Amino acid sequence: MSKPTPALILSLQFARFAQAPLHRAALPRHRVLRWLRAALGPDVQTAEITVRIVDAEEGRQLNRDFRRKDYATNVLTFDYSGAPVVAADLVLCAPVVAHEAQQMRKPLAAHYAHLLVHGALHAQGWDHETSEADAEAMEAEEARILATLGLPNPYASP
Repeated sequence: MSKPTPALILSLQFARFAQAPLHRAALPRHRVLRWLRAALGPDVQTAEITVRIVDAEEGRQLNRDFRRKDYATNVLTFDYSGAPVVAADLVLCAPVVAHEAQQMRKPLAAHYAHLLVHGALHAQGWDHETSEADAEAMEAEEARILATLGLPNPYASP
C-alpha cells in the first residue's frame, strides 16, 4: 500500500526585478508543487512551504544576515518545524540560479527543480555540511528524487 500524499500548502512569491518574468515562466505552480511533493519524506503528513524568488541584492542580504556569508547563494532554507508537519521558507536567488544553469548547460526549470528538492530536504533535516557521508547521502537522495521526476542526476558528470 502506498503512503498517502501529504497535504502541501504552497505560497509562491516573486520579488520585483527585471528578469522576474523569465523565472516565473520556469516555475509554474503545478511544477513547483510536483517537485516539492516528490521531496517530502514518508513521515511528512503536511507541509507548509513558501518559495520566494529574489534578486541578487535580497539574496545577498539574507545570506549575510542569517549565515554571515556576504554573497548571494542559490538557495536558502529557513526551516521552522519538521515532520510530521514541515514548515519552511525556501528563498532562491534568480540571478545565481540562472548563472549556474547556464554554466551547467541545463534548462533553468531543471535547475530550479534540483534546488527546490535540495531546499525541501534541508527543511526535513538533511544536511550536507556536517560530514562527507551526510553530503553523499543527501546527494544520493536528491538524485533519486529527481529520477522519479524524469530529471538527470545533477551530480553526475555529463
